[in-house]
Amino acid sequence: MKYLDCVEVIVEKEEYAKHGVHKGMQGVIWLEESIDGTWDVFFDLLGENAPIGDIAVKEKDLKLIPKMDARINEQIKAKFEK
Repeated sequence: MKYLDCVEVIVEKEEYAKHGVHKGMQGVIWLEESIDGTWDVFFDLLGENAPIGDIAVKEKDLKLIPKMDARINEQIKAKFEK
């Protein structure tokens, strides 16, 4: 993985959920290098919604994807807000 790669979270973990990030959400690698096996990943939302932000995610909990789609993040976020 490298800076600006698009990634998807492949596990549901409390450490990510407490920041509003859940399995299936997509983001962008936000730093040039990993730190202790984790990447800083920026998760965005659509339109006027504030972005989720950037959090450290373990590389083993991510998969590379060709393109990020913030609509998916919106759909997943809505499921957890019910």
